[in-house]
Amino acid sequence: MSIGGLSKTRLGGMHDVVAGYVERGTVPGIVTLVSRRGETHVDAIGMQAIGGYDPIRRDTIFRISSMTKPITAVAAMILVEECKLRLDDPVDQLLPELADRRVLKRLDSPLDETVPAKRAISVRDLLTFRMGFGQAMASPDAYPILKAADDLKIGMGPPMPAATPAPDEWLRRLGTLPLMHQPGEAWMYNTAADVLGVLIGRATGQPFEVFLRERIFAPLGMHDTGFSVPADKLGRLATGYKTDGETGALQLFDAAEGGQWSHPPAFQSGAGGLVSTADDYLAFCRMLLNKGKHGNTRILSRPAVQLMTSDQLTPEQRANTGGFLQENSSWGFGMAVCIQRDDLMAVPGRFGWDGGLGTSAYSDPAEDLVGILLTQCAWSSPSGPQLWPDFWTSVYQTIDD
Repeated sequence: MSIGGLSKTRLGGMHDVVAGYVERGTVPGIVTLVSRRGETHVDAIGMQAIGGYDPIRRDTIFRISSMTKPITAVAAMILVEECKLRLDDPVDQLLPELADRRVLKRLDSPLDETVPAKRAISVRDLLTFRMGFGQAMASPDAYPILKAADDLKIGMGPPMPAATPAPDEWLRRLGTLPLMHQPGEAWMYNTAADVLGVLIGRATGQPFEVFLRERIFAPLGMHDTGFSVPADKLGRLATGYKTDGETGALQLFDAAEGGQWSHPPAFQSGAGGLVSTADDYLAFCRMLLNKGKHGNTRILSRPAVQLMTSDQLTPEQRANTGGFLQENSSWGFGMAVCIQRDDLMAVPGRFGWDGGLGTSAYSDPAEDLVGILLTQCAWSSPSGPQLWPDFWTSVYQTIDD
């Protein structure tokens, strides 16, 4: 038996399942990673682009989109531990654009039908996605607030670095809109992580990416992770695709050369702006599994990691996440947390998150296991493609002890 307790035969079965998606043309390429008890298996299948000649490799760079969120949460918790941010302090002092909030009477109300916020937005609200504003699973014109937010280009859809304004202007635009819910009352996706990125920049007096690089990426050896890909690495960036809603065919979403991630963005999105590789993200996941420590370097304390990976939502909040969270999962700080065992891959305590541009990464403390799935095809729904459950089922069936 291997040191990680993984079956070679079952790893081969996992390869066959995943490779089938490439053979059928569902995705051009895939990188999968399974790491358990110090043993890591990586499989790279397919091509970086449709009709291209560059094969997917272990070090291929992917747009990890919402897998950025756990990294942003770790960055915020570093500042909490340094007492530069405090969980229950209002964000008003550093983010005056969000002071004195108004709140819609109903989600479908006109923008001028509001009531005063009962309290200020706190750092905890941002980490738990309960600031009262975010994405909803509805078309942009479903409600006046969604149309207004979409018109302001503040990130109500997939990551679009080329269309998003710089942090101060982004926050100014957000501050012109009322909240959708009272602070602390409801879970809403995405926007809070972008606000956290701006908050971290202002709290540290340096660009968000610089803080991430100095305090997380460099200590963890995440040398291919950032908000853009430098020219000498563009040959390793996979071309991004999305699915045509009518034909089901893959369409170009973002090219490598000259694409949106080929140059530094004006807005460094804490919700979904990063690119990374399988090994880079493994280092981040392993740090969390090691209770905040990487080698001799401690990124966070054990209590901080335990807090981040604990359920932070009420039953009512969990039941109203608009399809983003399943019945067996809840939300910690910047990531999902499994709370109920009702599936092969649903292990209580398992934590992590997915990226809507085609990626997924979760860590399982009970099994000392990390699984990472990287593709370059955007999801067309919050539940993800069939590849997602097939990958995670395949990860857990490799365990042989």
